[in-house]
Amino acid sequence: MMANEEFQQIQDIGFKSLIARFKDHTGVARNEVRKGIGDDASVLKLKEGRVACTSSEIFLEGIHFDLTYTPFTHLGYKVVTAAVSDILAMNAEPVQLLVDIAIPNKYSVQMIEQLYQGIDAAAKDYNIQVTGGDTTASHQLLAISVTATGSAEENKIIYRNGSKIGDIICVTGELGSAIAGLRILLREKRSWQDNPEQQFQPDLQAYEHVLQRQLLPKARFDLYKALQESEVKPNSMIDLTQGLVADLSDVLKQSGLGAEIYSPAVPISFETRNVADEMNEDVDKYAFYGGEDFEMLFTLPEPLVEKFKAEFDDFIVIGRITEREKQLTVNTGEEHNYQIDLSE
Repeated sequence: MMANEEFQQIQDIGFKSLIARFKDHTGVARNEVRKGIGDDASVLKLKEGRVACTSSEIFLEGIHFDLTYTPFTHLGYKVVTAAVSDILAMNAEPVQLLVDIAIPNKYSVQMIEQLYQGIDAAAKDYNIQVTGGDTTASHQLLAISVTATGSAEENKIIYRNGSKIGDIICVTGELGSAIAGLRILLREKRSWQDNPEQQFQPDLQAYEHVLQRQLLPKARFDLYKALQESEVKPNSMIDLTQGLVADLSDVLKQSGLGAEIYSPAVPISFETRNVADEMNEDVDKYAFYGGEDFEMLFTLPEPLVEKFKAEFDDFIVIGRITEREKQLTVNTGEEHNYQIDLSE
């Protein structure tokens, strides 16, 4: 670092702004690369009409997972889900997986074997092969990096930037349940830390649904299969990992458009609402900002919505793409709406 260069902390600009700076440092532009930084996965042309998609995820102990309440098998399954979900968001079929892991001495052979049992279970569920990776030592923290590769016909790939004015915004499943599960786990961890002398056996049966959604999420392979069997192709698609607002924001920014969503239509489970009530928190914030739901958001021309609903019914219409650039309007169903500025 130059002596007179200002030291700017990453937290001052955020990771999205940091990643945006990487876009100018990508080596040599290759004709085979159809898509680089900026979508769920990169896209590489293989041969006439076929492309490969590649995406990676990194999980760092203490940042992305807490082994106080996360079983190793669940962690293994979840890291695979995260990588596979990105491939599915491109409307591509996951094929192979590379796993890199840095292991501290505090974890046993049996613990790491359980991690790989979870990885194996997920790979079997998603019909993909673990083809290699790298293993090394770590001083203190467990770190896992997973790279998934998939393939597709080039004309079937779906990007984030394809939304059109008038498109209907759809989401699969339910939103906010993963953060609800995390809130319960964090509460129980605090209770244990405050009373370490007591036997820690919390009754979590009432929270089974949201805990499953946090600890053992499933990628939407069923949506991918439905799209392969249908003549319907969404104009844009993204997996919901950062929260509805952040992920829809990416679609809108890349499409140069805005949107209006109807908040009462956003799918939220009964169990998630119960957790929010217990915590005296706004359940809409769980859905809007929670993240890690691994559901899919996609946009369809209005005439295709009912057609696709007849073929695949696990999605909800929550809004419409508009021409108001970089602005998200939230219709509350009451007297007032509000806008979220997406210019940042």
